[in-house]
Amino acid sequence: MNIIARTEASDIATVFIGETSGGKQIEFVESVQPPFSRGEKWVLIISTLYGCPVGCRFCDAGGHFEGAVSCRDMLAQIDAMVGFRFPGRPLEVDKFKIQFARMGEPALNDGVLETLEILPCRYPLPGLLPTVSTIAPAKRERFFQELLAIRHRHYPERFQLQFSIHTTDESLRRWIIPAATWSLGEIAAYGADFHLPGGRKVTLNFALSEESPLDVDLLSRLFSPDIFMVKITPVNPTATARKHRIVSLVGEGENRFPVIEELTAAGYDVILSIGEREENLIGSNCGQYIRGYRRSGCRIEGGYTYRLTAVQDAGTA
Repeated sequence: MNIIARTEASDIATVFIGETSGGKQIEFVESVQPPFSRGEKWVLIISTLYGCPVGCRFCDAGGHFEGAVSCRDMLAQIDAMVGFRFPGRPLEVDKFKIQFARMGEPALNDGVLETLEILPCRYPLPGLLPTVSTIAPAKRERFFQELLAIRHRHYPERFQLQFSIHTTDESLRRWIIPAATWSLGEIAAYGADFHLPGGRKVTLNFALSEESPLDVDLLSRLFSPDIFMVKITPVNPTATARKHRIVSLVGEGENRFPVIEELTAAGYDVILSIGEREENLIGSNCGQYIRGYRRSGCRIEGGYTYRLTAVQDAGTA
């Protein structure tokens, strides 16, 4: 993997643009989550597809698709970031979180399964925590069954599965995620099979806009709080969200919302994940894709302000 450019705030996040051996360009991210140090918790976010065929209404990585990233090139993204932060010395991190969530829907790439099989041998750390974030695309049942087997075989205690749902209104969900997906009931059934007693709960992610309802009563009928937790995130500033006039319900500095109180009263563990404002400026947050934004030619208030710096003589990883 040849690193050709990056945008960076070293104490928060770095977005890398790399070029694979096949000559394709790809983005991946490393970040810390204050107040944790890099040694306490380090998050790597890798791409699984070149672009994405789904085209979610607030994601800048959609709109073009050039195929799946190989297992070799997924591992190369991880190796490149490890080499960047830990050159020539052992990787010592208490929590080593690897998210399959930068570019692409991971369930559309069987290479993700191969990568998950290899990771425990390649990075045998007690704190290794793979994270698969998915829209649950239809007709990928075999992928999810194999994912279930891998989870039981290699990650019985440390695996994070997240379903990106965004709203309980099915017609609006179909608009936000313009692809055939499992129904909420199908997601609930699979999540119940995936969850292990004492293990991490399955996450339901809602990037809430001002127009996207979250019906707590409906959620409670389908998703047991003993198995599922809820994560509320902003709609990050992207060219695609601006194009579709999607305004985030969650804003910087806010921490109280009636829906969170309703979810808590219903028994759910709830995470309000807003993150650092600087991450939007760097372009490292979910839905942000620097190359896609630059192609759009528009300006985004509160996002993508960091300069993309070319890397000279970066070598390969």
